[in-house]
Amino acid sequence: MKVIELPNDANPFDLDLAGVDRIDLQFPKFTDGRAFSQARLLRGRLKFAGELRATGEVLIDQLVQMARCGFDVAVLREGLDMADAQRQFDRFKGFYQGDVTHPLPHFREAA
Repeated sequence: MKVIELPNDANPFDLDLAGVDRIDLQFPKFTDGRAFSQARLLRGRLKFAGELRATGEVLIDQLVQMARCGFDVAVLREGLDMADAQRQFDRFKGFYQGDVTHPLPHFREAA
């Protein structure tokens, strides 16, 4: 399995994605959201279809936004309650804005 560990200050457009199975994107601090932008670029513009994994200081209240940006996996700190993490996904039934998984905004899907 070919894995790239991408620092959060790296430009995804500089990557050779041929044969890459997984990219680990780093959240060095919960206040640093550059990995969200990297994920969105990798999925949206670069059409990366492999696994995107969030590593570092990942908080459960960021999980829904991570999924909407294209992350498949988030490595959580030891001791976090998985039921609490799952509840984050149950909090929202839908979103008005489009995202990586549902590109059309809600009002366009209804038309």
